[in-house]
Amino acid sequence: MELFRVSSQSNPNSTAGAIANVVRNDGAAELQVIGAGALNQAIKAVAIARTFLAPDDIELVCVPSFAEVYIDGELRTAIRLAVHDRRATVSPDEATAESRPIEDVEVDRATREPAPLEDAP
Repeated sequence: MELFRVSSQSNPNSTAGAIANVVRNDGAAELQVIGAGALNQAIKAVAIARTFLAPDDIELVCVPSFAEVYIDGELRTAIRLAVHDRRATVSPDEATAESRPIEDVEVDRATREPAPLEDAP
């Protein structure tokens, strides 16, 4: 699944076009944001993508979740938005479980230590 990192400087129209293309092809996409400005741009992009996908009879929905990631050695809390067609066969929980960004390392919530990377099947 495609993971988009959205910043406060991201163009919502461009991001929406990318989201729409990925959802048309793969059925789902995921956005990762850190900070209020980035979340604002991501939500705008999802709203715009809904209008892009409506003529194709795709009803886009968004499911938010939290993720803890290390960025430059610092633990940060990110928000992830799982975006998919409401009628898709893949649930947002399954979609989120499959994604693992290369630059970011997920954290074991119990130990607060970086979780080991798992080999892809």
